[in-house]
Amino acid sequence: MLKAIALVVIGLLAGVLGFGVATAAGLNPFQPDSIDQSQPAMLKSIQDLSQYHAAMGDFEVIVDLDDPGDVEWLPGVLGAIANRTGLAARHTLFVAGGTVNAYVDLSGLSEDDLTLSADGNSVTIRLPVAELDEPNLDLDNSRTYLFSQDRGPLAQISDLLEAPDQARFYALAEDKIAAAAEESELRMRATENTRAMLVGMYGSLGINVSFE
Repeated sequence: MLKAIALVVIGLLAGVLGFGVATAAGLNPFQPDSIDQSQPAMLKSIQDLSQYHAAMGDFEVIVDLDDPGDVEWLPGVLGAIANRTGLAARHTLFVAGGTVNAYVDLSGLSEDDLTLSADGNSVTIRLPVAELDEPNLDLDNSRTYLFSQDRGPLAQISDLLEAPDQARFYALAEDKIAAAAEESELRMRATENTRAMLVGMYGSLGINVSFE
């Protein structure tokens, strides 16, 4: 059972960061005499941006888990009864919040991915598909915790003898957040924001940008 509570996409918009990115890439528009606008130089300026982290998704999920429990140590008839009556069963609700970053890896662009016009006034770029990082659970702000757990008598006794391992719940939560991120518009947002950044970066130099 997966419940996606919230998704917030944060973009690194070119209108705010265009000048900073352009300067970092060696494309400061106030230094026209030092700008190399050849295709190799433009390609390198994009490659130098490396992984452009262009969007972030914030998710909250609920892990709803029914576990029949381990009754293998009981004799056959007793084990069957325990299974049927839920004596060793657990019903767990685990709440988890976390983020997923989306990025476009520009470091692998080749000359075939960038076409500069003969007059140097426009460039066409083919971007790679946006990728998603592994989920990052928020463990510091009370967003990830065991909400409730109903346990059968045998499960309670087992917990007295050995502390239960909650690693399984965290792993399931990460899987659910990753699945929610895949189903969201996060990749699309990352692509849009990367395009906006490049349009702003080269627009400051008077170069029109289009994308394949």
